[in-house]
Amino acid sequence: MAEKEKFTLVLFSGDLDKALAAFILATTAASMGMEVTMFFTFWGLNVIKRNEGPIKSKGIMRKMLNVLNRGGSSRLKLSKFNMLGMGTWMMKKLMKESKYPSIDEFIEMAKEMDIKMAPCSTSCGILGLPDDAFTDGVMSQAGAAFFLAQARESKTTLFI
Repeated sequence: MAEKEKFTLVLFSGDLDKALAAFILATTAASMGMEVTMFFTFWGLNVIKRNEGPIKSKGIMRKMLNVLNRGGSSRLKLSKFNMLGMGTWMMKKLMKESKYPSIDEFIEMAKEMDIKMAPCSTSCGILGLPDDAFTDGVMSQAGAAFFLAQARESKTTLFI
């Protein structure tokens, strides 16, 4: 049996539109039979953070950062034309009217399609994010060596 083609994607951004693009590409690749890995780093970690409950972190600076930068799929904003939240609200409304999946729905699809979603351990260490800061179905934290090993074997690797 032939080995599946691999697709690897780094999500560095926590912007709604960029997260949508990443999940569209990841789920499309998986639907084409590819083995997909999504690696979330720095602000991209906001996409897979839990929406509910506080994030427990150690140290005053990390605690402050996690209060100021709560993250979670429900808090993502557009990279352009956010307009104090009005642009994001309009985009989400248009998506719903068009029966376009939300980020939460894309995350569920990704889990169902066996897409690996890996939070960057280095970024998590700096930001003080434990494994339980993330939504269910996300892998344990993985480092740059994990990502590079995945990328080395991939036919396509993208950075968003």
